[in-house]
Amino acid sequence: MEVKYDIQPSLGREPQRTASREVAMFPPAMQPNNNHAHRVPIARRHFWIASFCLTGALAACGCTSIKVGLGARVPLEKAMVTSMTAKLAAGTGIAPGQKAALVVAFTQPDGKVLLTEGKGGGKVMWKDLNVVATVVDVNEKGVLSLREDPRFSEGKIGHVIITAPSHPDLRTELDIPIRYDAAYVANFSGRNGWDGSSGLDGTNGTSGSTGSMDPNNPSPGGDGGNGSDGSNGKDGDAGGNAPNVLVRVGVRPGDHPILEVSVTAAGEDKFFLVDPQGGSLTVKADGGRGGSGGRGGRGGKGGSGGMGTPSGRNGLDGHDGRNGFAGSNGRGGSIRVAYDPQAKPYLDVIHLSNWNGPPPTFLEEAVAQLW
Repeated sequence: MEVKYDIQPSLGREPQRTASREVAMFPPAMQPNNNHAHRVPIARRHFWIASFCLTGALAACGCTSIKVGLGARVPLEKAMVTSMTAKLAAGTGIAPGQKAALVVAFTQPDGKVLLTEGKGGGKVMWKDLNVVATVVDVNEKGVLSLREDPRFSEGKIGHVIITAPSHPDLRTELDIPIRYDAAYVANFSGRNGWDGSSGLDGTNGTSGSTGSMDPNNPSPGGDGGNGSDGSNGKDGDAGGNAPNVLVRVGVRPGDHPILEVSVTAAGEDKFFLVDPQGGSLTVKADGGRGGSGGRGGRGGKGGSGGMGTPSGRNGLDGHDGRNGFAGSNGRGGSIRVAYDPQAKPYLDVIHLSNWNGPPPTFLEEAVAQLW
């Protein structure tokens, strides 16, 4: 990245004017000495200004070239490496709807290892690598992702091929197993209501005018003005209702049973494969919470009576506005679970939540393969 500055000499300007601008831009420690014997030439002052602006611009941009210059990043083309390996930063696979970071390690001739930036915590930049992925997706930072719908990846294995254009002899590949022991969530809850806005505070009354306390020429003080009333807070918005939900649970037969689940609500279908050994599915159809009422505005203070003979009366305080009422809570949707008899031993991994709704119902029946 190149930053250009066009510094124009201050021709025809009074030295005092230029100095006053520098006083505003620099702290005293950076200002030229005003002693005539140590006065800094104007060209050098302009160099200071340009250097100061350039440093600030480069620090703000946080560009890669700065990181390389500071040693925080290493261009791979300038590094001597003999081999390359790849692994996941955590775990041994990826579940639908989740992400997983890659870490690539480069071994140097002296045995030292360079790691990729990001989760690897190293200095090798991902922009120096090419990553080709199948089944899974990968972004420019080496982070893998897998589509939420398990029908896309069922029976497949993710795979990545990593190469380094600056080192054509380096290549590594990695299989990414698809896992189903994750904590999945199907959320159809109603939206929460907006909170009501607060009322406006009343204005304070004005003070009374000052009279005279001179015994020879007394005059009364003026009465203080009354404070105005605060306005009422607005009522909170009502929470949204959740739709009714149908959950169907079947079992994929095999040595390691996998639950096959469909969740249907409001015309939308979501599908899940859940490993009962470590996985779970939470289905939510909670009613939305009503928004809180806004605070009532405070009444203004009455103005003080003016001094005089006699003194004026204080004004009355304004009344506080009432707080707004909370919005009504939305209704939770009904949840009905139809499960195959073979799925009954694993129903404890299906969690249901429908706050402010009727109790969920369960029906045991034959559930055919869902897809």
